[in-house]
Parts: sequence; structure tokens; C-alpha cells
Amino acid sequence: MRQYLFIPLCLLLSACSPKKYPVAMDAISATKAQHIINDIQTPGQHSRGELIEQVSQSFLGTPYQANTLIGSATVPEKLVVDFNGVDCFTLLDYVHALSQSASKADFLDRLVKTRYKKGKVSFVNRKHFFSDWFVSQPRNALDVTAQISPKAEVVHKQLNLKADGGRFIPAIGIFERDITYIPAKALDQTALDAIHSGDYIGIYSKLNGLDVSHVGIAIRIGDQLYYRNASSLQRNRKVVDTPFMDYMQNKPGIVMLRAL
Repeated sequence: MRQYLFIPLCLLLSACSPKKYPVAMDAISATKAQHIINDIQTPGQHSRGELIEQVSQSFLGTPYQANTLIGSATVPEKLVVDFNGVDCFTLLDYVHALSQSASKADFLDRLVKTRYKKGKVSFVNRKHFFSDWFVSQPRNALDVTAQISPKAEVVHKQLNLKADGGRFIPAIGIFERDITYIPAKALDQTALDAIHSGDYIGIYSKLNGLDVSHVGIAIRIGDQLYYRNASSLQRNRKVVDTPFMDYMQNKPGIVMLRAL
């Protein structure tokens, strides 16, 4: 069984905050976070997209693991840092926070702001939806979907509301939101050329109550565009780079975000 270090956040930051919450981070993850911060980043010499590309490369091959976060409507939330296994959303959480961090304490603070609305650690404040990344404060990214293609479409969604009237996450409300997406058939070369390495790509969901079904990172290697993602497919079960247009076979479309 993996051993976590449950550490009051104020012990990791230079000054204690009146709001304390436990951090669940094992030694492997702590060491890797420090390595990424020390050895991969060169603050001020790379664009945000380049930093996201570099940081995310460190996670290639990381096993796919769902449900690593600790907290629910009845279980107190902990700030989990677990690099031993990631799903598509936790991968983006870690990469986004690390790409802005100058120290391990800074990373934890950035992770709180990345994962939680208003920087408040609780299950109900988690950014459960991809569109929370550009709607909820503090914002992680800009929605650049309409800039990528003039063929983008807008669909009004009631996020968290199932077709049968139930909720995907009973503990939170329903969010009225317009979701802009680019249909897969509209992904021509002009649109593909407008995608930057390090952009975040959500796979649009046609289901009632959801904005996307999967998320990942755009990566350019030479002239090729890849989709870096924590894949749950049986043939992968890890973080992989997949040729983007191969991945988009039989997918409905994409939502494009660019990191702030």
C-alpha cells in the first residue's frame, strides 16, 4: 500500500494561512515534483506552451489511474499529489501547476488554484468540468475554440444535469453554460495549424450535462501534431502521445483552451 505524507499546508509554505488543509503526497511524487521544478523549467526563457510541453513530457509512460483524489460529499477533501498514476484531468492539474512553479511550496499553492474554485479546497469547489478552467476563478486558461476555426459551433448546456433528470455529481449544482466546440469534420489544415503546442484539448461530449469526455495536451513534434493524454484504453493504460487526427477518428469535436 502506498504511504502518503499528510502535511498541513502551512508547514510547507513560508507563512501559515488561517485556512489549513492536509496535503496527501508520497515521497516519490514529492521528489519528482522537485526534479521537474529544478531541472526541466527555465523560467523566463520559454513560453507557457513550451513549459507545458516540457513538463508534460516528464509524465509520459505514467500509469493510468482513476479516482486518486481524496474527498467526496461525505469525505473531507485532501490536496492530493500522486504522480504514480494519473487520469486525464489530474494529469492536466499537475502539468498546469508545475509549469508555473518555482518551488515545491509554490507548486502546492498553484495546484490549489488550478484544481479548486476560489482556491478553496473542498469537494464541491473542485473544477469538475473542463469549462470550469476558463469560467471559474481563478481562471486557468482562455477558451480559444472560436479563434481556431470560424466553423466552431455553440451549444447551450446544463452541466451536471443528466437526460433522466438526475445529476452526475449529486453534491453540486447545475451550471447553465454555452460551450463552443469545433466539429471534427471542420478540423481542416488551417484549424490544425492554429493549435499551439501546449494547448489543452477537450474532446467535446454530445451527452446532456457534460462539456467534454476526455482532456489532453497538444504537442508538436516536427510537422506532426500529437495528443498527449492519460489513456484508459486497454492497449495503453498510461500517458501516451497519439497522432492527433488518428485520435479524432469517430470523435464529435474539440474544445480548445490556452493556458494563462
